[in-house]
Amino acid sequence: MKKQIKEHSLPSLKEAAKRSKEATKIIHEEITYSSRLLEFAKNRKYFIRTYGCQANVLDSEAIEGILQELGFVPVDDPLKSDLLILNTCAVRENAEDKVFGEIGSLKRLKDINPGAIIALCGCMVQQTHIVEQVKKSYPQVDLVFGTHNIFRLPQLLDEVVFDEKRVIEVLSKEGEVIEGMPLARSDRFKAFVNIMYGCDKFCTYCIVPYTRGKQRSRRVADILNECQNLVDNGYQEITLLGQNVNAYGKDLDPNLNFAKLLELVAKTGIARLRFTTSHPWDFSKEMFEVIAKYKNIMPCIHLPLQSGSDDVLRRMGRRYTVFHYRQLVDELKSLIKDVALTTDIIVGFPNESEADFEETLKMVRYCHFDSAFTFIYSPRVGTPAAKMEDNVSMEEKKRRFDRLVKVVEQEAEERAKRYINNVYDVLVEGTSKKRDDILSGYTETMKLVNFKGSKDLIGKIVKVKILESHTFSLIGELVSDE
Repeated sequence: MKKQIKEHSLPSLKEAAKRSKEATKIIHEEITYSSRLLEFAKNRKYFIRTYGCQANVLDSEAIEGILQELGFVPVDDPLKSDLLILNTCAVRENAEDKVFGEIGSLKRLKDINPGAIIALCGCMVQQTHIVEQVKKSYPQVDLVFGTHNIFRLPQLLDEVVFDEKRVIEVLSKEGEVIEGMPLARSDRFKAFVNIMYGCDKFCTYCIVPYTRGKQRSRRVADILNECQNLVDNGYQEITLLGQNVNAYGKDLDPNLNFAKLLELVAKTGIARLRFTTSHPWDFSKEMFEVIAKYKNIMPCIHLPLQSGSDDVLRRMGRRYTVFHYRQLVDELKSLIKDVALTTDIIVGFPNESEADFEETLKMVRYCHFDSAFTFIYSPRVGTPAAKMEDNVSMEEKKRRFDRLVKVVEQEAEERAKRYINNVYDVLVEGTSKKRDDILSGYTETMKLVNFKGSKDLIGKIVKVKILESHTFSLIGELVSDE
């Protein structure tokens, strides 16, 4: 018998696009658990699959923190779980296709364990058409919740388990800042720390302002407390997260900005400090100076370009020009020694001409990126770009994409050569995926290094001399401290 659906709220892109001038509510939320749910959850197994960006990783850590407080225990095999959660991404269509494919395959879980709960959450379900598709075609999904109500997970699970209904609660709103949620960190040495949520840029191709809500910053004291706790517990690296970290503080205090916060976190004594993502529009001279001043702020900047054409950038709503972007790159390289630059580039934005594309290739060669995330444009329902007519075929877009990848790889190979015969500090993260006797870690500039060494070094920062250079990884040897 099919379960009835209990709808608390459904998503609305129209509501999600609203922006008021009211101050962001900062809520210290105490998570509560019913006694019957605590009894139900005890020693039951859960599995989480996380898609997408670092923000989703951090959301999954919060979900795991809640589940572990309830008494659930993690399991590596989804088909051995009693609760399976897919935390989804909405940035590109192929990410959504993968999720729907996995939901379809998870019918097997219900055959193996009829009482198992399947939940869908994250950015993907903040879209109306996605939730309607789940309701209609995927009855195996018992729970759907969004990006704004993770703290409500215990109450929603309680309803699924004891009311025996399919529950949907997806809030479309500007959002608050929720403090106090438990976190089950997925890494013992590196941690993500949210400094802000949402985005107000509304680039014409991007769904994030609708799925994540308005730009809203956490208070400095709350961020510093979290960072200091990580330092005190032996963490080696912190990455500050936000859809646009450069805009941090604008909604809190006109005298507060990301450069000031970055300096305060650097002073906690964390060995390595990173941040992502930076929007070129908000990059300031003060930020340059702070990055150059502190050795524990890593000289690796992710600066999305998206296109090398002013015409395409204008239609994307990016707010900067190629000239402005070049100025940023030139200044970064002049102030920060051996800075590594990474970027995002979209190929095939509606009506991108061959001349536009050639300008993008020209920018890649000018900037000498260490790496780039490259994508073929994916229309997102409800965004302005999705309504634009497009006279460029998918065949042509794929051809341009292949050309772009070749140029990016050529630049990355050339940049990687500079590492040979030099010694770098490497944070050892574990063993190589291919060989258990080879250690693997990252330089300050986020280059992957493989080298032989004792597993006792995992979690430590060691010196490694680079012997071989490959496009996206390096081979090295451990340098003795003697």
